[in-house]
Amino acid sequence: MARKKVKVEDAEIDMTPMLDVVFIMLIFFIVTTSFVKESGVTVDKPYAPTASKKKNASIFVAIKDSDTIWVSKKEIDIKNLRSLIEDIKLENPDGQVVIQADKKSHAGILLKTIDAIKSAGVKDVSVAARVK
Repeated sequence: MARKKVKVEDAEIDMTPMLDVVFIMLIFFIVTTSFVKESGVTVDKPYAPTASKKKNASIFVAIKDSDTIWVSKKEIDIKNLRSLIEDIKLENPDGQVVIQADKKSHAGILLKTIDAIKSAGVKDVSVAARVK
């Protein structure tokens, strides 16, 4: 008896639709991610028993005890703070600004910082405090 050669076809899975779904999910997550701009330094915040947490805080400005201003792990001059905040607000228009002022920093630099941030178009500016 002669054997018939049966041609077995290799079964292949088409990966194109799965890759399309993965790329669409990646784009979705990149677009919906909110980016937080940390100050990058640690400060000793003053105590305030009535302080509350901000939910949409995404821009943090720190004022150290030496009256230096820090944003995104970089020391910023008060003259450049307004333009930097304007640029950050373009990336995240709904972001709220929180100032983390050291309790040994001077009130004058805090007021200048608040003024520069508000002149950049930010309406909601908060000062961070330690609760306990």
